[in-house]
Amino acid sequence: MRPVYDSWDLSYKSIFGAVRQFETIRFTIRLSKDVCPDFPPVLVLFRTGFKERFINMNIVTEEEDCIAYSAEYNARYSDVHYYYFSYSQGGIRHYIKKVSLHTAGLDHGDLFQLTVYKSSYETPDFLKGGVMYQIFPDRFCRSGKPKENIPAGRVMREWGETPYYRPDENGHVWNNDYFGGDLAGIQSKLEYLHSLGVTCIYLNPIFESHENHRYNTADYMKVDPLLGTNEEFAELCTEAEKYGISIILDGVFSHTGADSVYFNKFGRYPETGAYQSQESRYYDWYSFIEYPDIYEAWWGIDTLPNVNENNEDYTEFICGEDGVLRYWLGLGAAGFRLDVADELPDRFLDNLRRAVKSFDKNKIIIGEVWEDASNKESYGIKRRYLLGDQLDSVMNYPFREAMINFAAGSRAEDLINAVMTITENYPKPTVDVLMNFVSTHDIERAINRLGGESCIGKNKDWMAEKYLSEDEYINGKNKLKTAMALMFFLPGVPCIYYGDEAGLQGYKDPFNRRCYPWGNEDTELISYVSELSRIRKSIPNLKDGKIYFVRNDGEYIDERITAFTRQGKETDYIFFINRSDDNVCLSGLSSYLNRFTAFEQFFGDYTDDALTIPPHGYSIIKARFNG
Repeated sequence: MRPVYDSWDLSYKSIFGAVRQFETIRFTIRLSKDVCPDFPPVLVLFRTGFKERFINMNIVTEEEDCIAYSAEYNARYSDVHYYYFSYSQGGIRHYIKKVSLHTAGLDHGDLFQLTVYKSSYETPDFLKGGVMYQIFPDRFCRSGKPKENIPAGRVMREWGETPYYRPDENGHVWNNDYFGGDLAGIQSKLEYLHSLGVTCIYLNPIFESHENHRYNTADYMKVDPLLGTNEEFAELCTEAEKYGISIILDGVFSHTGADSVYFNKFGRYPETGAYQSQESRYYDWYSFIEYPDIYEAWWGIDTLPNVNENNEDYTEFICGEDGVLRYWLGLGAAGFRLDVADELPDRFLDNLRRAVKSFDKNKIIIGEVWEDASNKESYGIKRRYLLGDQLDSVMNYPFREAMINFAAGSRAEDLINAVMTITENYPKPTVDVLMNFVSTHDIERAINRLGGESCIGKNKDWMAEKYLSEDEYINGKNKLKTAMALMFFLPGVPCIYYGDEAGLQGYKDPFNRRCYPWGNEDTELISYVSELSRIRKSIPNLKDGKIYFVRNDGEYIDERITAFTRQGKETDYIFFINRSDDNVCLSGLSSYLNRFTAFEQFFGDYTDDALTIPPHGYSIIKARFNG
């Protein structure tokens, strides 16, 4: 018997996933013929803070073993809606609610989610179908170009040494060791990045700061002197554009550095900072508890004083006509990745979007959000990141965990559920520009996670010089290939964390931020990633095609693989990814992919209706969709 309701099935919900404002959706439930409702069933919808809306459902068809009831809803309000179904029989009220990720059961369960986004919401095209590359600027490439006006207190290191990590006698890690990576070094490697298929570079912070990660901004209007100059940033953007590469900056707007123009705790700058005087023009940017030494700080770290983002002067400084955002966009930045977006208030995010989009609607805004961003709550507020007034995209941590876990051996069904949940909850314009990754500067590198011993519960002394053995490296590399194939072919945009493609290792911060191993790269892995990029570029469906999984619960599919389509107007591409050490051969392909016709080999070994997927590799076939 068919399920009562299935939100992933178009015969139950006429539009998959989120819907655009003013679109009409048709909901259908199927009740067994022995169910005789006292009155027509109802669809019950509501938004947080608003009353429930009851919509009568009418009999549509009588099927073999059930009666189908339907109702239509015009999505007038952009918001996250919740819904369920209800009917009475013999005076007893029954409820139809979510009992799995997408199917319903009777009289127990959770609410289904319906995301409705603004009718005007679109996301920039330049990122769609492309490949991102994340660079931690101090550790990617050192040009050797002389620098001027280097602030005091910096320790220069030899390229490739282990980053400092031990605290001083007061328990503080100063992060004051630098390896000399710079903007000119990045510019010198544009040809390499182009050969890798990169179309967009995401730079970790480049503004003047006095720790190597540069998340403690000292001057929002100035490139850090060790990286170069503002003019060199503009030149980098200009030169990158010649290779079809755009540059996204990291915006850190929830806090500044204590050692900054604005707070000036250590008196480094000539202008009076908030720490020095309550008469400072910056005093109201911060929240002091006992002036001047006790103040609100990011996660209690006193080198990172929090700002009041909705302070009018601060908002104008960041978002105004002559503000930080427009200045860097004017120098060539393609947009911003927002650090700790869940700590930025809604009003500030609204103002930020207006500032960026009024400059150029094709500039992008990506938020750092670790959870499902469609229903995220932070500080008691239900966030509205993806409804059309704030973000274009988010860092896709849910996909990351699903891809890594699949490569490591978890159930294929878990991958399907994770991917489909996000694509169901997020607006399609967002899905097309999701930032997908397997490693970042905040988590251990994927090759260590997949091939090595777990670092959970280990201290930094253990992580500092812990490298993979030869066997562990091979194992991690093979599994990394699986995860990267998923990253390149699933919805969204793959983002390579610098050095992942070269086999660079590293557990957690700061060891995941080691120097790029120029001259010691894993060239075979680089070739593999370059191949993924070439294939991605050659398949138009990967720009914005919807996804449909070939389920891994049928007799024809092996748990060693996952298979999914990326749909197009006329031709679909079906991807088969093998996470095992074995060749996997699927024979009689057409017999169980009966929703398709006219199969054609695109990449891999497909002959006589049999497909072979190589170990830790992938195969792709083209097919036409029957309907």
